[in-house]
Amino acid sequence: MYRISELAQKAGLSRTTLLYYEKQGLLHGTRQANGYRLYSDNDVQRLHLLQQLQAGGLTLKECKSFLDSKMERVVLEKRLQQLDEDIAQKQQARDLLAALLGEGSLRLWHQQTDTLAPDAHLDWLKQQGFNEQQALQLKWLSKDMNEHDQYMADFMKVFQRLERWGPGSDTDSLKALSVLPITPQRIIDIGCGKGFSTRLLAKHTQVEIVAVDNEQSALDELGERLTEQGLDTRVTLSCASMTELPFAPESFDCVWSEGSAYIMGVEQALKQWRPLLKENGCMVISDLVWLTGNPSQDAKAFWKNEYPDMQTIGKRLAQMHQAGFEIVDHFTLSEQAWSQYYQPLKARIAQLKPDMPDSAAIADTEREIACYEQHLGEFGYEMFVLKR
Repeated sequence: MYRISELAQKAGLSRTTLLYYEKQGLLHGTRQANGYRLYSDNDVQRLHLLQQLQAGGLTLKECKSFLDSKMERVVLEKRLQQLDEDIAQKQQARDLLAALLGEGSLRLWHQQTDTLAPDAHLDWLKQQGFNEQQALQLKWLSKDMNEHDQYMADFMKVFQRLERWGPGSDTDSLKALSVLPITPQRIIDIGCGKGFSTRLLAKHTQVEIVAVDNEQSALDELGERLTEQGLDTRVTLSCASMTELPFAPESFDCVWSEGSAYIMGVEQALKQWRPLLKENGCMVISDLVWLTGNPSQDAKAFWKNEYPDMQTIGKRLAQMHQAGFEIVDHFTLSEQAWSQYYQPLKARIAQLKPDMPDSAAIADTEREIACYEQHLGEFGYEMFVLKR
């Protein structure tokens, strides 16, 4: 026979735990005349059996039922299901921690986090040591913090020699310029890249232009082209973030941005850029939109990962009205705008792939080209001409 302190030592439990078990009817000691409780070897074995049942995830109430009567299969099945779910959650937690330590991919996590909390995600990336340009590139391009440097090196190797970094054509840009209801004196071209629209505006107008991009190498190339064409006297190059533009309110007659507003979010761009415009100033902006209300599953799945905020034309128009703009005109970019971008890109990929067979950047670009070739018409770039 054992006193409660001796039983606690033998079972590896505290005296308080044993008293609680007795109160719950799991343990039945014999109280002596002197007030001490005594326990037998059967009580020791019952405790060991209880501990084994608890190790299976059963509650004390369920353990008591199984100790005193036949086990209920449905209860065991329920506990097994719960245990499987707990294991799956813990495995996900482990995978995330391992990925954060560089032992796995973070692509899916970045995609999910950016969908749920885009602003907080961007701020967190900056806290991890990425500057804004790197954070935005990671958010929209590499999508994997651990592989970002290699991904961006491959990405720039693909795109550095290409003229266009996105769909567009002179014809479409000039069409937008022709429907402006004002004659602007000062234009800001936001996210200008290598400056196709900048050079076009400089060639076909006499306005002062400020070309803004956060990629200095693109601005350097644009500066060389402007000088070669004798267009540099009216164009100022500014390496700055589109989210923190260093210009005073009402500094421009026209904000121009082709294919880049998505980087900060179209709604946010409309809100932040509108104050830059003078009274009755205009904004020309292009964005990737759904051209059908019922796109194919493959196209939806692809753009859900690449551009989660992609909307229909009607939804974008409603957002523009809500932001305080009058819609002057809007039209879908021509197929030429796509072919002038994708045909050189496809040729560049074919040239580089033999030496870069495992490049994630090339694999992602190939998927984008395949989506373009199979589903163009379900989506497209829409040019919007707006008036404040």
